[in-house]
Amino acid sequence: MLAGNNACFSAASESMASVTARILWRAVGCLCGLLAASAAAHELTGHATAIDGDSLRIGNSEFRLEGIDAPEFMQRCRLHGETWDCGRAASETLAFLIQRKPVVCRWTASDQYGRGLAICQRAGQDLNALMVESGMALAYRRYSERYVAAEERARQARRGLWEAEFEAPWTWRKRTPRTRTAHDDCVVKGNVNAKGERIYHLPGTAAYDKVRIKPAEGDRCFADAQAARTAGFRPPRR
Repeated sequence: MLAGNNACFSAASESMASVTARILWRAVGCLCGLLAASAAAHELTGHATAIDGDSLRIGNSEFRLEGIDAPEFMQRCRLHGETWDCGRAASETLAFLIQRKPVVCRWTASDQYGRGLAICQRAGQDLNALMVESGMALAYRRYSERYVAAEERARQARRGLWEAEFEAPWTWRKRTPRTRTAHDDCVVKGNVNAKGERIYHLPGTAAYDKVRIKPAEGDRCFADAQAARTAGFRPPRR
């Protein structure tokens, strides 16, 4: 069912490095050739930016990849006895998968944060399925069984998370505080600007390094974008 592995391996080798390079290279390398066909009431096409391992942004619109759940950005796992930033690795995997070509997201409903619950495709490939097939996200059975078979294939092949010791994202969220206050370890920066607008900034975005957290002015640190949205912060407009 899977084809074109050599091309995928080459691209992944050029794009991924350091701690998680080998596991991501192996995970992404198996994914070429997966096709998706899905109809929905709404559709948006454009170049996308990964927010984390299961959500992305096209322009000013945010989408939650429906039917899957990836480790939160701050979540860590154990790989061969060592700490592994699996949440960051999941985000890097999605970023790799959506690079260079436009992404098409189709959705019929939104979540409580106003994000479209979407099935997104790049070059005809179901990104939701690719994340699960790579082992960097789990099938979110609470809401859908669409990707259960893809998860089982990843588990059998011990790809991604299945090569490590990990906690399901929904379990990790229940026991982990959502808001961070350590200024030197601020993952998502929530800034209140001069107009009183509450805006959050993700690592790698244009203003992230420039923002300085000033709690007295209402600024806050968050573990992830979802926590920032819950607190009433929005992403920056382009």
